[in-house]
Amino acid sequence: MNHELGQFKSDFFKALAHPLRIKILELLAEGDKNVNEIQTIVGSEGSAVSQQLTILRAKNIVVGTKEGNRVVYSLRDPMIAELLQVARQIFNNHLVDTITMLDKFNTDDFEK
Repeated sequence: MNHELGQFKSDFFKALAHPLRIKILELLAEGDKNVNEIQTIVGSEGSAVSQQLTILRAKNIVVGTKEGNRVVYSLRDPMIAELLQVARQIFNNHLVDTITMLDKFNTDDFEK
């Protein structure tokens, strides 16, 4: 893998490395939303949401389209929704493995 591609991937995942950004992306995966809608759903200050949207726009992960006096945001690439779904499945798999391991430890301790 060449250095530029590696840097691009690293920067892309850094842009995703914030809980509020992930939540915003999950919301946008459900459909386009303006800042007020996002703010209401996530229960965060408008300035925090705007700051995270600015980062996501700078990394070309979301796009904003002006509609009247509002900006409506959407995912730049629908594959981002799939990426989030795969990440959720990986997380769930890890949870299942952890629960299975804990159950085994508890069973082993109980049998002693």
